[in-house]
Amino acid sequence: MHALTRQQLILLVLLTVVWGINWPIMKLGVTGFPPLTFRTICMWIGLPVLGAVLLWRRVPFHVGRAHWRELAVLTVFNMFFWHTLAILAIQTLSSGRAAILGYTMPVFSALVGAWWFGQRLPGRAWGGVAAAALGVVLLLWHEITSLSGKPLGVAMMLVAAATWAVGTQLMRRTRIPHPTLALSFWMTLFTALWMTLLAVVFERDAWVWPTPAIQAAIVYNAIGVFAFAQVVWLMLARDLPPIASTLSVMFIPVLGVFSGAWWLGEVLHWQDWAAVALVMVAIASVLWPARR
Repeated sequence: MHALTRQQLILLVLLTVVWGINWPIMKLGVTGFPPLTFRTICMWIGLPVLGAVLLWRRVPFHVGRAHWRELAVLTVFNMFFWHTLAILAIQTLSSGRAAILGYTMPVFSALVGAWWFGQRLPGRAWGGVAAAALGVVLLLWHEITSLSGKPLGVAMMLVAAATWAVGTQLMRRTRIPHPTLALSFWMTLFTALWMTLLAVVFERDAWVWPTPAIQAAIVYNAIGVFAFAQVVWLMLARDLPPIASTLSVMFIPVLGVFSGAWWLGEVLHWQDWAAVALVMVAIASVLWPARR
């Protein structure tokens, strides 16, 4: 169990808001616009902003050559799979469904930690995982029929969530003795190059000039997601135990569902409200200070 510092709590709240409302924004951004290209443009715009933050805070960009291989592994599991598969899946799924499936990650993370890394979790943590899993099931209650007709999108989001869970566990255990900001910059750069390659190979014939609404979505993702939220997440994943960092962001899909409902006029059901309560229980189970 781990109690958040005041700074971590503030960053977590901001992260939740920025990432939560990004799901309907991202859905808007890829509607009628090539998804890989959308993600690529966001990254290339956000990268200089992230670089400017490093310069402003006087954080060195250098990462020792001995750590390049580990940095590459972290990039693949934290960035490559997630950003590629999630942006493709959201084209076929609603923003709320994509967010729910993507944030099955905490459940995967707990299982990966226990089975792969031999992490022993106290009963309260397993209770939080169970509450989070039940919350996801409730959020999907009215979506099962629709999801069954879109197996590829569902599969991509689940693979993205599972690989992200592995990346979170690896990030916590990294031995790279360099600031997280520097690692974030290089991971974003490598992913931008990867996404550029995919966009050129698979979407070049579909390139069009983005509409003003899509341009706004690109700017939001570039600044809010890649220059802020992604960096904050990597910091939390590195500083907190994996179970605490993963369950602490479980409110993001809830916000994604509710913001999508407000934006798209979708009807909310009692299962959605019950899921909110379960997610809050899950978060409290790992972040509430234990009795001494």
